[in-house]
Amino acid sequence: MPAVSFDHVSRHFGAVKAVDDVILDIAEGEFFAMLGPSGSGKTTCLRLIAGFERPTGGDIRIFGEPVADLPPYKRQVNTVFQDYALFPHLNVRDNVAYGLMIAGRGKRERHAEAEAALEMVRLGGYGSRKPSELSGGQRQRVALARALVNKPRVLLLDEPLGALDLKLREQMQEELKTLQRQLGITFVFVTHDQGEALSMADRVAVFNEGKIIQVGSPEDIYFRPEVPFVADFVGSSNVLPEALVARLTGETCPAAIRPERLRLASEGPLKARVTGLSFLGLSTRVSFEAEGTRLTALLPQDVARPREGDEVALSWAAEDLHLMRAGQRAGA
Repeated sequence: MPAVSFDHVSRHFGAVKAVDDVILDIAEGEFFAMLGPSGSGKTTCLRLIAGFERPTGGDIRIFGEPVADLPPYKRQVNTVFQDYALFPHLNVRDNVAYGLMIAGRGKRERHAEAEAALEMVRLGGYGSRKPSELSGGQRQRVALARALVNKPRVLLLDEPLGALDLKLREQMQEELKTLQRQLGITFVFVTHDQGEALSMADRVAVFNEGKIIQVGSPEDIYFRPEVPFVADFVGSSNVLPEALVARLTGETCPAAIRPERLRLASEGPLKARVTGLSFLGLSTRVSFEAEGTRLTALLPQDVARPREGDEVALSWAAEDLHLMRAGQRAGA
């Protein structure tokens, strides 16, 4: 039985189709990422699971139970928000225990469970502090502990790392994945950051214009995009137009090749002119123009770099040129 199931779910706001006929099953114990640009429908889907929005059409089930008519507090889920939503006048312990207090649990019991949740997120001993005395990463851990103390079967995370700096965000990515594995509960993680989705999730759903474009493992999404939108949005990819692919392969369809898979060669199937170089530390990004198409390669620093204006040949392994469908939607 899926932890969360969408059966032809839509959510319209007047003429705007924020979510448009989404079909999706999220497995129990899965770390599932909803990835897409702003306005793609991913956050609305999360709010539909949480009960903050009601579907215009279709059916949502949580562990087989229809939830369209259930208020948020009666669902087996809890949500961690990007802005933490902590009460500034309460200390950390009481912030974490707030949901237990609303549920009528005694003070001693709820404080004990709050302390255990704080230990889980490596904030043991911080219970008497106020949120203003904590760093951004610590406040995020408090919000996580507050969600987990209620023992949800599904934890919803709405871009929870967006306000953190890069180094702390990477640290929290590792901690969230480790915590999810330890707890074994379903995490549904909304993000517009491709790196977050690929590094943490068991599966990723790529959204655009209210629809799911592709669902798959991070490896599938990155190396085997089904349509040009996914190839272009998830990481940096070279999307070759149909006419060029037809000349190179005989197939009339678009194709994608990742920059790290392009190679400079003395001879190759594609002639190109170097239009720019950017030093990136471990690699150099080289931009090309080839038959009216802009391409990018990432060259390791131990590879001789061309100069701007050079005419070069590009090559690749046959399996690295991935053929795609011209349509946008999964299954289209």
